[in-house]
Amino acid sequence: LERSGLRSISAVVDVTNYVLLELGQPLHAFDLAKINGGVRVRFAAPGEALLLLNEKTIALSDDMLVIADDQGPLALAGIMGGNHSAVSASTQDIFLESAFFAPEVIAGKSRRLGFGSDSSYRFERGVDFSATQAALERASRLIIDICGGEAGPVVEALAELPARPAVQLRLARLQRVIGVPFAAEQVLLMLRSLGMQCQLDGDEISVIPPAYRFDIEIEADLIEEVARLYGYENVPVRPPLARTEILPIPGKTRPSAALMQQMLVRDYQQVINYAFVDESWEANLLENAQPVRLQNPIASQMAVMRSSLMGGLLANLQHNLNRKQERVRIFEVGRVFHKTAEGYDQPEKLAALAFGALKPEQWGEVARRVDFFDVKADVEVLLANLPARFNRAEHSMLHPGRTAAIELNGRVIGVLGELHPRWVQQYALPAAPILFEIDLAAITSISLPQAANLSRFQPVRRDIAVLAPETLPVQAIMDSLNSEKASIISEIALFDLYRGKGVEEGMKSLAFRIVLQDMHKTLTDEEVEAAVSHLLAVLEQRHGAKLRI
Repeated sequence: LERSGLRSISAVVDVTNYVLLELGQPLHAFDLAKINGGVRVRFAAPGEALLLLNEKTIALSDDMLVIADDQGPLALAGIMGGNHSAVSASTQDIFLESAFFAPEVIAGKSRRLGFGSDSSYRFERGVDFSATQAALERASRLIIDICGGEAGPVVEALAELPARPAVQLRLARLQRVIGVPFAAEQVLLMLRSLGMQCQLDGDEISVIPPAYRFDIEIEADLIEEVARLYGYENVPVRPPLARTEILPIPGKTRPSAALMQQMLVRDYQQVINYAFVDESWEANLLENAQPVRLQNPIASQMAVMRSSLMGGLLANLQHNLNRKQERVRIFEVGRVFHKTAEGYDQPEKLAALAFGALKPEQWGEVARRVDFFDVKADVEVLLANLPARFNRAEHSMLHPGRTAAIELNGRVIGVLGELHPRWVQQYALPAAPILFEIDLAAITSISLPQAANLSRFQPVRRDIAVLAPETLPVQAIMDSLNSEKASIISEIALFDLYRGKGVEEGMKSLAFRIVLQDMHKTLTDEEVEAAVSHLLAVLEQRHGAKLRI
């Protein structure tokens, strides 16, 4: 028993455990003196309770099978015996029970109660109902040899036992799957050697497995047995005959693998989380009061389907911080789940989290923490040449002043931002991570780059600094500049942001680089000044932004 991982309890209990390991048949020994009246198997009545051998008292439900006497339950059938009727050093007479219980009656009860046993493990998967008396006789013999005494009569209560239906095996199918021609007599010999009853009918064999072979249910199970007995090493190795074709991938479509590769290049590591999450995550982090609930969750903390990938990434961050990982950059690609008027929607998303230093510590660069704009740059790489915009937004999980909605063609396809201070405090994080989540389908289609001629004429650069209200987003200014720029302007970019001395309260100074270039001639000063002046006039008219002198 010790070599099998079981501790010794007493001679009688050790015998039942030994027979369990030897024959696969669970047994239970009762103290006969503690049994009142007859013993019967029944379903528990409402309100009944039972103190088990593990010292736990459980409330029995009406779908739980019990072994009971005239006064009440003695054991939880197929799972564990009761403490009241357990054998002890003072036990004089033993009532030994060997039974078969249908797997569907026992299944799930151990998980519901929060504990299991060797008996429940076997009964849930099925035991050989024809071996119950043999196991009883074996245990009785061992107890008499070790403890002495005499065996009493065998009392048998028999209900309807499950009948093993015949499984049909087609010889043509057998040959097609294994790739070896078999004679019917050869297959019959192999299956009968396993104790199976076989009947040949034309090109099919009707097979009734023995009672202990619960794993034989369909034709594929029989094919597996034939292959095992024939020997996998004897199956000839032949190249597949099927013609395979590589399907073309449109140039405008990026597979998700390409997007994941981009994330890896940006120094992120991929994680995979369960789609089942705690309902409190959905309610608190995402303010989702109507998550998709599971009918049979495997655990209370996995009771609903996730509606966002960011909660799982936050848990990954906490897990890594608890293990002294100071720099965490992770991403996940997976489906999220929402209720809709038509039913359910499960779009595929890509989400990422960055925490700690922007780059690993090194001598050639000053260390600094990753910030919003670093992760925004990662998102822009994913967006490639898509005309996406970033606008101020709010999200229950993210900082109210450091969150942006990712928009494409007027539709919000994602969100980017710093974790809300509330959750930073609740999760006891040393700093706020930056997260983003984006709809994968929205960024898999891209426009192909178009070849264009390069100008042979020298470009002209003009730098302008404008004073703009503090509350005015830079994106609004860039939109105005790009929509009103002349054809000779090839590039407009922000290269400096300043607040402080020389700039009045409530204002900010923005410096833009404007590159002008014509395809057919060298630009004159008048043409350059006219194009720049037009942009300054647009900014003043639309946003009240003026040239800083």
